[in-house]
Amino acid sequence: MKIPGRVAIIGGGSWATAIAKMVMTNTDKINWYMRRNDRIEEFRRLGHNPAYLSSVKFDIDNIFFSTNLNEIVKKSDTLIFATPSPYLKLHLKKLRAKMSDKFIVTSIKGIVPDENMIITEYLQKTYKVPDENIAVLGGPCHAEEIAYERLSYLTVGCKNQEKATAFADFLKSSYLTTTTSEDVAGIEYGAVLKNVYAIAAGICSGLKYGDNFQAVLVSNAIQELNRFVQTVNPMERNINDSVYLGDLLVTAYSKFSRNHMFGTMIGKGYSVKTAQIEMEMIAEGYYGTKCIMEINQQYNVNMPILDTVYNILYKKMSPYMQVKQLSEVLR
Repeated sequence: MKIPGRVAIIGGGSWATAIAKMVMTNTDKINWYMRRNDRIEEFRRLGHNPAYLSSVKFDIDNIFFSTNLNEIVKKSDTLIFATPSPYLKLHLKKLRAKMSDKFIVTSIKGIVPDENMIITEYLQKTYKVPDENIAVLGGPCHAEEIAYERLSYLTVGCKNQEKATAFADFLKSSYLTTTTSEDVAGIEYGAVLKNVYAIAAGICSGLKYGDNFQAVLVSNAIQELNRFVQTVNPMERNINDSVYLGDLLVTAYSKFSRNHMFGTMIGKGYSVKTAQIEMEMIAEGYYGTKCIMEINQQYNVNMPILDTVYNILYKKMSPYMQVKQLSEVLR
């Protein structure tokens, strides 16, 4: 298997667009699957994604666009999935082409709803992709900062370190530093949980809690994250590495964090539905909260921050009262 070979981007949002920019820094041609034909036509006409990261210009002649996922998969060697997790199954329902002989990279920061599986596990079990052919991209890395070519860092997690290194080296550029890891499941679960904790940070911001409390919240969040991933996937890992702690920090604090924005709106008194409508973007942490809660019924890890966010989002409990109760157990 040649890595990366011909690369395909699966998805049309801001993160998919940022990944396309990264990839096209180091290769001439890519394939790109988008769900909507009108969006593709606008992209071709304008030379940029009409809905996301419009400052990033592309050479349209070097992009093969298609709404046909089977066509994209057949024409590609490496498939990079960058769709919101709630829509992954919907896209893959159309798939008839074989994926087991492709190198699959998931940059999805979520869990497959109803299945309660991380993306790599779902692709392995449902589409028979061998674990040595599947990788995960971990942050800290916001799409908007890739658009501005601000120095960013990514970790490629894969059981096969030779393939991880090949793909990580391929992504490197003047503004992107990469490293590798074997901790595929830990990176994925960490990416889901950091979105949950970013919602918690946003809720506290909306409630006018200050920097002192936010620091305590996030320091407790990384401990909670570590307890969970060590229980679900025990192995030697340094939770202070940028792919865990760094990704949590940037998602909890950054103005680009849609999960923090969503949480802030909830803290200010917006309903979940109203916040989702006004954002016009997916806050992955909303779905991740429910999935992790259901997964944790099996493991019973002590996760008071997760419980708090779940109670606010799904049980419609008072953000003020829930955070007040949480503040009494944080240290």
